[in-house]
Amino acid sequence: MPKYFPPGYTPLMEQKQTERAIKFIKDTFERELSGGLRLSRVTSPRFVLAGSGINDDLNGVERPVRFQVGNLENQEMEVVQSLAKWKRMALADHGYAPGTGIYTDMDAIRPDDVLDAIHSIYVDQWDWELTITEADRTLDFLKAVVRKIYSAMIRTEFLVSEMFPVCRPILPKQITFIHTEDAQREYPHLEPEERERVLAKRYGAIFLIGIGSPLADGKSHGGRAPDYDDWSTPSGGGYTGLNGDIVVWDTVRGDSMELSSMGIRVDRQVLLHQLAIRGMEERTQLYWHQRLLRGELPLCIGGGFGQSRLCMYLLKKAHIGEVQASVWPSDVRDEAKSLGIFLL
Repeated sequence: MPKYFPPGYTPLMEQKQTERAIKFIKDTFERELSGGLRLSRVTSPRFVLAGSGINDDLNGVERPVRFQVGNLENQEMEVVQSLAKWKRMALADHGYAPGTGIYTDMDAIRPDDVLDAIHSIYVDQWDWELTITEADRTLDFLKAVVRKIYSAMIRTEFLVSEMFPVCRPILPKQITFIHTEDAQREYPHLEPEERERVLAKRYGAIFLIGIGSPLADGKSHGGRAPDYDDWSTPSGGGYTGLNGDIVVWDTVRGDSMELSSMGIRVDRQVLLHQLAIRGMEERTQLYWHQRLLRGELPLCIGGGFGQSRLCMYLLKKAHIGEVQASVWPSDVRDEAKSLGIFLL
């Protein structure tokens, strides 16, 4: 029995056609996303100055790749893990008005990520950020943005099926919103990842709200840094959190797949509150945090959307290595070769 690929799995298209399809998906979704949210494309950094507070700390335990620049007196740089904080500075520095924003191609290296069918140490995603007003910092506004992103997914899936008929559309017409509190209440005996599997399989596509905030059992559904997503603001009905994940059911692997992490970003008050919850008040002295506390950064909503995962999902691939060039253990490559599956 195969260990890393589903039994009986066969790719729907050969490699040259796959490469053409990857480009078509990326071009199409980028256009649909930017049009739906009124986002302008910008060029973003691959690395930032270490110690500035600009790099994304993700769950707070991942080590960024660091290197020194000899011609800059050996100043230390970090390869970005995502651009959550940099994008907000870009909105401010370029003066984007409410209702408009930016998107960019983000390439990251995360050496502590697991290596499995949907995880790689190389991360490629569309990072986007939209300027909003104080009145927009609501759960209803978050849901409206999620629906626009999901519409871009639906349109892209249809166009891919038109261009490559072997890729049959499977996304449900609507995305289902579920708060992590409700997920925990319904499945208290399951771990968060198992809840995602059950719910994604039931609905096909879900948006899990409130990731990062402690639930009724004292545990969080997942990790979130304290200084970009707002996971602590009350959102009505006893719930908290103005952020979440888009998760779909992958019929090829028979498992859930997170495609996007996003949320309304912290304002000054929420930043101080969440830093205090995590015992990280010392971050208020960092460059990025100082700019936010001085009111120099706009209110915004933003997130990342996985490029390779979207390609993998729409092209019905079983392993992310079929649509992305990265490194894999030798036994993964050996099994792929024995099955006639091409890894980039």
